[in-house]
Amino acid sequence: MTTPPASLPSPYSTGLGGRCPRCGEGKLFDGYLKLRPRCAACGLDYAFADSADGPAVFIMLVAGFFVLGLALYVEIAYEPPIWLHLTLWLPLALITCLGLLRPMKGLAVALQYVNRAQEGRIRK
Repeated sequence: MTTPPASLPSPYSTGLGGRCPRCGEGKLFDGYLKLRPRCAACGLDYAFADSADGPAVFIMLVAGFFVLGLALYVEIAYEPPIWLHLTLWLPLALITCLGLLRPMKGLAVALQYVNRAQEGRIRK
């Protein structure tokens, strides 16, 4: 991984916006979730980036808490039939998870770059 310049753009704005963590100009993604091989603007190689399942797990926890909380409230307050629950909560869960996945993956990659995260090593 190359060393970052003295002043970097905010990892939060670049990550959430899907931009290069070094220059803030080039696109980070090639498709919905696939990373580009390198930045078109500054040439940063994205081989260091491995967000793994972190963003997906975090989003499942947040979206599950949000959607389940709403579903429980509606069930206790109104007692609707099960078909209405399915009609309301399945699309909301999908929209919430898919809507947050790309920005969270971009944020994970940007934070990896800024903090120079590397794979763990055991010293012998």
